[in-house]
Amino acid sequence: MTEISGTARFISDLHLRAERPDLVQRFAAFLADTAAANVDSLFILGDLFEYWIGDDDLADPFNADVCNLLRSAADMGTSLYFIAGNRDFLIGPRFAAAARMILLEDTMKVGAGGTATLLLHGDTVCTDDLPYQEFRRMVRGEEWQRRFLARPLAERRAEVENLRRRSAEAMQGKSAEIMDANADAIRAALSSHGCSRLIHGHTHRPGKDSYDLPSGRAERYVLSDWDTGRGDALEIGATGLRRLDLSA
Repeated sequence: MTEISGTARFISDLHLRAERPDLVQRFAAFLADTAAANVDSLFILGDLFEYWIGDDDLADPFNADVCNLLRSAADMGTSLYFIAGNRDFLIGPRFAAAARMILLEDTMKVGAGGTATLLLHGDTVCTDDLPYQEFRRMVRGEEWQRRFLARPLAERRAEVENLRRRSAEAMQGKSAEIMDANADAIRAALSSHGCSRLIHGHTHRPGKDSYDLPSGRAERYVLSDWDTGRGDALEIGATGLRRLDLSA
């Protein structure tokens, strides 16, 4: 388990994209506040971007601007960590190096504020959504990624736009319960990693709840998306845990 020293912040599901400059402005303001508050670590738990089609798209002006924002935060002394989401799982070493950001595995166990804490994007515990889980297995496979990244950028961008459209249509036919995290999957993840706290995003259902495990009581904190005028961050420091309101 990696121990987090000092103050840490956690965010997820910003869905940054060129057609929403307001989101980038809010992110820039948040990073400036993070630096001013002398936050030691910032964990981005996936879907920083609305989509990412490969590190060879880093030269795109919008992508370069976001990268520069991250690098500036790192240069100011905040260590940056990233867990891939379902929209930006193709972020790789080239982007991470340019942003001075450390890539983490899908599941990360850290010691935060004296509590063993499990960090996820959140899609892996949405086990009731079987079509999505099947799709996830496909696009996370080496063969699919190799073929996708070998295509020209324009083709990749068009394919992602098509996938976004199909995903939106599919969501309309799914119940809210199917798209939410499964309670048994949450308990299993916490138990298998020996954690009593879980922090994740993905579901766009910010909140807090508790679970009874054989080892005792555990808490789950769900981060908000930033895409609907709302937004938040969790902060864990010397005074405990608090949720920061970052709504527009």
